[in-house]
Formats: sequence, structure tokens, C-alpha cells
Amino acid sequence: MNRYLPVAQQHFLGALASTSVVVKLISAVVLLLYLLSWAFDTPYALGVTPGYLFPPNFWVWTLLTHGVVEEHVWGLAANVGTVMACGRLLEPLWGALELLIFFAFVNVSAGLLVGLSYLLTYAATFDLNFLFAVRVYGFASFLGGVLVALKQTMGDTTVLRVPQVRLKAAPALVLLLLAVLRLSGLLKDAAPLAAYTYGSLAGWVYLRFYQRHSRGRGDMSDHFAFASFFPEAVQPVVGLLAGLVHTALVKIKVCRKMVKRYDVGAPSSITISLPGTDPQDAERRRQLALKALNERLKRVEDQSAWPSMDDEEEDEVRTETQPLVSERDVTLTPASGASASSQNSTAGQESSIISFEDASSRS
Repeated sequence: MNRYLPVAQQHFLGALASTSVVVKLISAVVLLLYLLSWAFDTPYALGVTPGYLFPPNFWVWTLLTHGVVEEHVWGLAANVGTVMACGRLLEPLWGALELLIFFAFVNVSAGLLVGLSYLLTYAATFDLNFLFAVRVYGFASFLGGVLVALKQTMGDTTVLRVPQVRLKAAPALVLLLLAVLRLSGLLKDAAPLAAYTYGSLAGWVYLRFYQRHSRGRGDMSDHFAFASFFPEAVQPVVGLLAGLVHTALVKIKVCRKMVKRYDVGAPSSITISLPGTDPQDAERRRQLALKALNERLKRVEDQSAWPSMDDEEEDEVRTETQPLVSERDVTLTPASGASASSQNSTAGQESSIISFEDASSRS
């Protein structure tokens, strides 16, 4: 195994070197806080503790820092790997600034929602452990947001062939895995499960309603609806409930109403587009269309070239003039040819007999 470690290290450093400054900065912060966790209790100071998040303590900085805190080496590898995967797959489509905004939005929203959930649990049970014994930190919340973003951009990508698993099913499968680990007792508390769930929800809300791009804001396409995260058997029920919640949020102006746009100036039939449809979301379809177009152009080039208009006009002129010349040639009889030749010979003889001299001038 020691033989493969230098190769793995070389590939890791090469991949990290090709990323942007944002990815390098987040990875460096994660590594630094992991090293500090050997000497300090970083989950307590920088992780979300529900009892300290709200007044009178109000540790609001933990909403920004809990996503980069790790105290285990496997957590460090998973956190850095998630950030690098996001930098390789999503940053070329979004840009470094948009990636940083997405990272901050998911972590802040997930930390706030997890804190509120534990606060409500304390209000129902009056157990102080839900306020002060819980530490929310790590990569789980951002992992949920990244998987949702990958479902949006490349959901049809096959992750496993046997059994066939597409990337669009990854958010639900990871949620199911964390739930099984929690029920089996391998997870000591439900904080990672809650962080992942709220991180996925926050990522979907941001991408669905608030992300700015070239064609407006959000992505209101059907394949990215909230019901698409659930099995097909329950999608109608989930879609109905999600529609009711969305209608209520629109009335209180938290979300905007879905509006259809009609492009009547299109050269073909009327096209209907939703304001949230991002060209980045259709990258796979665009690549397929470009491939088909290139194949058609190649077939056209292989065919013989069409004659130009000038060539056709020249052919017509030759066709019209050639019969006239032939008819005149045909009308020349042998007698006429002989007379013509005799006239030419006589003219030649006369020209040889007659000479021209200068007349003498008379005085």
C-alpha cells in the first residue's frame, strides 16, 4: 500500500493545483482547523451548539464556521474531497464567486435550521442535552447541497452500472444511508443526518428560486421539482403538498410565482421557456445537439459540390452558340470552298505579279 501513496498524493496535489482560489482557500481552512483540533476543542468553539446559537449567547459566527470544522481524518478527507469535486464539476459552470455564495448559503441555512429544530425538540421534551450537548459541524450539510446541484446539472450521469444508479438518485440514497447508520447506532447522534437533510433542502431552495444566471433567476423546470427527489410512486402526493406549500410561500412573498414566457419572435413555432431555465442545466443536451450537427455537416461535405450559377450560365451559352457555328460550317459546299480557294490563289498571284514603284515626279 505504501507503493500507491506517493501516486495518490501526486494526483491529489495535481487536482488541487488546477482548482480556483476559492477551492484552495476552503481546503486550506479545513486542513488548518483539523490541525488545531489536536490542541483545542474546535467543535465547541466553531461548531453550532443550539443553546449558544440563540440569545443570550448568540454565537452567530458558528453558522459560517461549522462547515469547515473536522476532528477526524476521514472527515477531513471527505470534506476536502467534496469541495474539490464541487470545484471540478460545478465551478466551471457557475464561477468562483457563485460557488462561494452557494457554500455560504447552504452552511448558514443548514446551521440555522438544525439549531431551530433542536430548540423545538427541547421545547417539547425539556431535555437540556438537545441544547448544550449537541455539536453540529462537518461536511454533511455542504455535501447535501452539492449532490442536489449535481442532480440539477448532470442528473442523467450513471454512477453505478450494476445495479444501474444515476446521479439524480444520489441525494435520496445518501439520506437513506445516514438514516440506516443512525438507526443502527453507528452515528452517536442525529446531528449529521439533520445537517445533511437541511443542507440538501437549502441547496434546492437556492437553486430553485434564488440563483442568478444569464436567463433570470432560479430553475423552475419539472425535472428539478421537489417531488423529483422521491420515488415515482409517491411523487404525485409529494407534488401536491409541495404545491400547497409553494402557494402559501408565494402569498407571504417568500417565493416568487412561476411565470411562463412566450417567444413569439422565434423563427419556428412559438417556444415556451421558464424563467429559471439555465443554459448550464441543458449542457448535456447541447453537447448532443452539437454532435448531431457536426455529423450532418460532415455528411454534406462528403457529397459532391453543387454547380455554381456561373457554370450553369456558361453551359447554356455554349449550348446556344454551338449549333449556329455548325450550321454555317455545314452550308459551305465543296464548290464554294473551291471558289474561295481559287480566289485566294488568284489574289496571291496578282500580288506577286503587280509591283508598286514610286512614280517619277514631273517637273
